Amino acid sequence: MEFGPHLMLAMLEGLVQASVLTLTALGLSLVFGVMRVVNVAHGEFFMLGAVFAWWITQAIGASPALGFIAALLLAPLLVGLIAALSDWLVLRRVEYDPERTIVATIGLLYIIQQLTLMSFGPDARPVPPPFNSRIALPWFEWGEGGLSLYWPWGLSITSYKLFVILAAPVVLAAFWLVMARTRLGLVLRATRIDGEIARAFAIPVEKVYALVFGIGAALAALGAVLVVPIQQAHYLMGGDPLLLSFIVVIIGGLGSLRGTVLAAVLIGMSDGIISVFFTPTLAKIIATLLVAMVLVFRPEGLFGERRA
Repeated sequence: MEFGPHLMLAMLEGLVQASVLTLTALGLSLVFGVMRVVNVAHGEFFMLGAVFAWWITQAIGASPALGFIAALLLAPLLVGLIAALSDWLVLRRVEYDPERTIVATIGLLYIIQQLTLMSFGPDARPVPPPFNSRIALPWFEWGEGGLSLYWPWGLSITSYKLFVILAAPVVLAAFWLVMARTRLGLVLRATRIDGEIARAFAIPVEKVYALVFGIGAALAALGAVLVVPIQQAHYLMGGDPLLLSFIVVIIGGLGSLRGTVLAAVLIGMSDGIISVFFTPTLAKIIATLLVAMVLVFRPEGLFGERRA
């Protein structure tokens, strides 16, 4: 395959990764932006979404489409409820202290991981996609007669990957509408700006924190449900999403939702392209070096607020 079509194929793979990473990092950024909590267990909530998707599809046992729809609706809800319960049982008890919450979420990470290992097992398990037809993609070239269209061999993408690429903007648009146009969004923004003033206006800040922690975990689980038909559910699959999510929120600016989205597209696209042409390890190294440069030259991130 020529370089142009090969690059196009790598960019499409990067868009798939960027779509999933956007949802995962958005949940992490939301939690930090509102609660000022660094959730080290965020990757395990991602993993739980994939594991629940496998359990739900196995329990339904009908057509792959029906099982996937059920997993898409139920898995993020279940993970969100578990996260809200974790907030009530753990984070509230340590009064959301920044240092103690890091230790507490590390404990949550190992508890969730080991419980999943004991119940789910050590093996990776696939979730069948609801649809997976292969779509040939065209390419253009200049010939003797001018610009012509042809279909290079191997230049194709599955219909499910296209669905993942399109699903992320839909979820982002819905999230923006909730944050900008609803009373819930107003409450979340008020709590984010100043929790003490929000409490003075009779906003139940502790309940808002539990809700935010649940929504952040649900967004990660939603990303996992979308990606698990492409990958496989495994009890150790939360490591890479956690690392990349931290990279994204650091580059975009801690708590900046706009920066998170743009950084997720940048990191996801670069990770996909570099992984196709070189190795995934090189992609992670470059992303880590980019974080180091941001921390040196712009510690607040690309879209973070400068401190006086």
